[in-house]
Amino acid sequence: MKNLEKWQLLQSKLVIDHYWCKVRQDEIKLPNGNIIDDYFVYIKPEVALVLPITSSREIVFVRQYRHAIGEFFIELPAGSFDPTQESAETAAKRELQEETGYSAEKIIKIATLYDKPSKETNQIHLFLAENVVKVGGQELDITEEIEIVLIPIESVLDKITQGEISVAGTVAALFLGLNFLG
Repeated sequence: MKNLEKWQLLQSKLVIDHYWCKVRQDEIKLPNGNIIDDYFVYIKPEVALVLPITSSREIVFVRQYRHAIGEFFIELPAGSFDPTQESAETAAKRELQEETGYSAEKIIKIATLYDKPSKETNQIHLFLAENVVKVGGQELDITEEIEIVLIPIESVLDKITQGEISVAGTVAALFLGLNFLG
């Protein structure tokens, strides 16, 4: 392996500090000696994402509008959380119930991933929940309008290859989680 070097942080300041968006501007020195004074980093909260499967082998998805792209997406239930306030597992169970009304007695952690480590600080914690059951209605945030979509496990790969399921964290959780099931 090549002997790579880390970048040296010279200065850092928060340039946007808003509830919905935090951005840090770093001044960095690269291993080759070049200095970049405007390397921007998006400070994002941790995310808990859950792959919920019913006893009839259907996956519980959510379909919702995503403003940055201006389109509707089919995704797995997920949401942000503060790890000083709750665990990733607790957040995954909470998000599942809030977004879908489904609940799982037990969930299993399948992976922790980084989404965009070049520009974002957060991790995505992926969980698998089997035999989920509908226990109530949705409890949505102000920005959420969510349709629940049940898709048989056997149809998921086709929906990914056809572009109907295209969000990276969801796709990663599906491949890892379904492989975990065997």
